[in-house]
Amino acid sequence: QVQFVESGGGSSHPGGSLRLFCEVSGSIFSIAAMGWYRQVPGKDRELVADISTSGWPRYADSVKGRFTISRDSVKNMVDLQMNSLQPEDTDVYYCYANIRPTPRQNWGDYWGQGTQVTVSS
Repeated sequence: QVQFVESGGGSSHPGGSLRLFCEVSGSIFSIAAMGWYRQVPGKDRELVADISTSGWPRYADSVKGRFTISRDSVKNMVDLQMNSLQPEDTDVYYCYANIRPTPRQNWGDYWGQGTQVTVSS
């Protein structure tokens, strides 16, 4: 069983900053990519940023230059520093990891429970 602990969501004024934290634990043989997605009710979940095991980041065009993703592969943690927040960043943010739980199991996508980010004046 894989567990996610997400924290750091909340409210910000436009132009402000928040940092999201995610720690993955439990039955983990290996983790590949980790990252963050976001979803507004009624819409598909979309990639915000992810990062490979080698530390190569990938960002949605809408957050490039404002958000920075980092990971600690020893602790199975991934963070998202969000600067210059805008109202359109308001969403539920989901931590994501591509995990192989045991050597006998296949790789799969696992998700946290989500944390709300609200940007308003």
